[in-house]
Amino acid sequence: MTKKSLRASKASKARLIISESEQGADMFHATGFRAPDPFVYVESRGKSAILLNDLELDRGSREARVDEVVSQSDLASSLEKKSGRKPAPVEVIAVFLKKRGASRPLVPDDFPLGLARQLGEHDVTVTPVEGMFRPERQIKTPGEIRLMTGATRITEAGMERAFEVLRASTVGAGKVLRWGGAILTSERLRMEIEATMLRAGAIPAGNSIVACGEQSCDPHERGHGPLKANQLVILDLFPRATSGYYGDLTRTVVKGKATEAQSRLWEVCLLGQKLALGSLGHGADGGVIHKEVTDFFTDNGYPTERVGGAKGRWSGFFHGTGHGLGLDLHEAPRFGAGKLKAGQVFTIEPGIYIPGIGGVRHEDVALITNTGHKLLSRCPKPLEL
Repeated sequence: MTKKSLRASKASKARLIISESEQGADMFHATGFRAPDPFVYVESRGKSAILLNDLELDRGSREARVDEVVSQSDLASSLEKKSGRKPAPVEVIAVFLKKRGASRPLVPDDFPLGLARQLGEHDVTVTPVEGMFRPERQIKTPGEIRLMTGATRITEAGMERAFEVLRASTVGAGKVLRWGGAILTSERLRMEIEATMLRAGAIPAGNSIVACGEQSCDPHERGHGPLKANQLVILDLFPRATSGYYGDLTRTVVKGKATEAQSRLWEVCLLGQKLALGSLGHGADGGVIHKEVTDFFTDNGYPTERVGGAKGRWSGFFHGTGHGLGLDLHEAPRFGAGKLKAGQVFTIEPGIYIPGIGGVRHEDVALITNTGHKLLSRCPKPLEL
């Protein structure tokens, strides 16, 4: 069989997802229906169908973007009348699939092994698909771009609240920030940020990064304890909107006066981001762009290296230039994995982390276009507050 015919064969095969859709991005993308418990979705013979329990049936019939909504209890009752016994849930699923010509479906590569074995006992054989199960998620539709822009505005509302609180804070003993009559900690500022984004239309999460001083040298350090004046503070916010789409935005600020070393680190990182943004466009190579940014930082005195031997801390730029964004926070394709395509959305977030000085990261959301890119984010980038 040729590669072309193999691709055609795969394209014509039934496709099965069994998942919840609150976090299950493939299921939500396929159905547009949000449910907290797993349900069954199948594409076969040019049609799509879902199998729902009674709890979700009426809502699914109204909201799901599928050709057919089937009652799990009705199908189970029908099987019980024929056999004289109550069927197991997996037996109901197997019959649902077979009736739609889906006894050999393709499934995502994280499909539950135990469920695959149970289906096999009822003559349904699943085949995992490597990589993206719904590759159409890569190219965002105009409707999706509008939703992602909305998610970005929610993120920016949280960032503006962070700026507002930091500007209003005062400097107390030991350069510790105070606000609202108490010490301003990462936890307090995070709570203000999250509450603002929640009111703006985010789903509760509480995962925003507010990392000050040496904590900012660890890219995924959430931050804890008192915030201090004249230190770099990384604010990385990534809420999920009620639409299901994520925003993601990072700014690095100083409450008070930045040192010369902090200012230079901030400026070089910003120039690195501008270099990456200027290289975006349909057909551009993400891996090449990442190397250009890394080399630029090295040439400007910030090489990527491990300081202090094999067990020392990483210094420089030691994560990706960006990542895909959509219904998942880190969504395929990987930025550095190959050529970019118009319609893909990435965050562009180079960072430089120097123990003893602090960390800096600038992150914005960019839509790849035929001629370059369009920024979905528009939040300012102040250094000193």
